[in-house]
Amino acid sequence: MSDSLNSPAAPPAPGDPVRPARAKGEPRFPDGPKADPAGSHFERRIRSFQPRRSRVTAGQADALQRLWPKWGLDIDGQRVIDLAELFGNDRPVVLEIGFGMGEATARMAAGDPDTNILAVDVHTPGQGNLLGLADRGGLTNVRVGNGDAIILLREMLRPDSLDGLRVYFPDPWPKKRHHKRRLIQPEFLTLAATRLKPGALLHCATDWEPYAEQMLDVLTAHPDFENTQPDGGFAPRPEFRPLTRFEGQGLDKGHVVNDLLFRRVPHRQDG
Repeated sequence: MSDSLNSPAAPPAPGDPVRPARAKGEPRFPDGPKADPAGSHFERRIRSFQPRRSRVTAGQADALQRLWPKWGLDIDGQRVIDLAELFGNDRPVVLEIGFGMGEATARMAAGDPDTNILAVDVHTPGQGNLLGLADRGGLTNVRVGNGDAIILLREMLRPDSLDGLRVYFPDPWPKKRHHKRRLIQPEFLTLAATRLKPGALLHCATDWEPYAEQMLDVLTAHPDFENTQPDGGFAPRPEFRPLTRFEGQGLDKGHVVNDLLFRRVPHRQDG
């Protein structure tokens, strides 16, 4: 995904309110997500994502301004968060890394109101869109995180604090020299395992078959996870994961979507 920060601004759509130009250095959304919440506090590393600041609609901007102070979380790595305090209850929490425009996230939140979803992405329009969907749907079990999910896992979540982890259609980084940027790697799984409760479900999905095969190999080899499928292969799409519009278009073109459902094994006893 390309960053459009340096692209010419698109003209406002008919009916969109004309907002005054920002002064240089002025935050894009004063009460919304920060452009780089972690700043330079942490070492530079290979990132599995690229920040995207494409055009934000008036509705998305309004949602960011109104709802971010209540439902948003900037991933700054400066504190350990209390998930019960963040959501206002002690229900199970599932972390979703990368949610696009948020339609599937909102549908899953509506279908399972007793599960809290902490959805993390760096795509500003998607953040605003998901906040708007949650607001219109009365979905109080969604919180939107802005920033690097690795920093969230490593610095801001307590051990055994998550009841599930979802990674749907991550960037496949198809070129061989970019494979090191893929999210599902042994190091990531080791970190994620420390934050997942025993028995928690790790659910991945991808329409890039070579990446699906790599995911299966890496997860199968990892000692902290076990495949929920008796044959050790891919899983049927579970009913709780909605079929998105983009996924449907891909299926119509003959793309193959693979789901992987692995469970966090009980903690190994030392000694």
